[in-house]
Amino acid sequence: MFIWWDPLYLVAILPALLLMLWAQARTRSAFTSGMRVPANLSGAAAARYILDCAGLNDVGIETSAGFLSDHYDPRTRTVRLSPKVHDTRSAAAVGIAAHETGHAMQHANAYGMLIIRNLAVPAARFGPIAFIILVMLGMFFLAKDPDSASGSWLIRFGILAYCGLLFFQVVNLPVEFDASRRAKQVLTEHGIVDREGAVAVNRVLNAAGWTYVAATLQTLLTLLYYLFRLGLLGNRR
Repeated sequence: MFIWWDPLYLVAILPALLLMLWAQARTRSAFTSGMRVPANLSGAAAARYILDCAGLNDVGIETSAGFLSDHYDPRTRTVRLSPKVHDTRSAAAVGIAAHETGHAMQHANAYGMLIIRNLAVPAARFGPIAFIILVMLGMFFLAKDPDSASGSWLIRFGILAYCGLLFFQVVNLPVEFDASRRAKQVLTEHGIVDREGAVAVNRVLNAAGWTYVAATLQTLLTLLYYLFRLGLLGNRR
């Protein structure tokens, strides 16, 4: 494709790249600071306590290798926490752990946006692959015959497939923000963090939220770039 040698691509996604770099730096800074703010429980203990209070005793908690690799697996109904989050008694650790339990509560309550997001996972996973295949086939047909209807339609179907990734990321935003909202609320209600801890939790979760916004913006700008380069945006041919 074009992106590896086209300066226009870097110009097109530059705002998203800058936002992502800022969000990642802010997340790491907030996490480091939040790890120095003590909490009553470790991340794992806080997650277990929150889940049990919500009646989700059957949701498991496991350690996940890697830095900030924390996530909730709806297939096995398991909250997986990175080692520092799992074992540390800090505001940052319980904040991230509570965020993942928020996803478990969404799952248990059949939260509508989570259901839509989970249904969109195949589109996000295979859409970019289908995009590359379909667009390359379309360009092959158009190279042989510039008026090829098949080539034009293959490219359009490729663009539609790429939209699956954008749809997933857009739907994912309210899912992540809602999980953070639940985390902040439950940590305060159960007294797991004090006022200083609540401030640290807010900083960590809000910073992490911006990384999802940046990823969504990058996908949108990439899509617009492809539309322009393939002659599907404006009057360009």
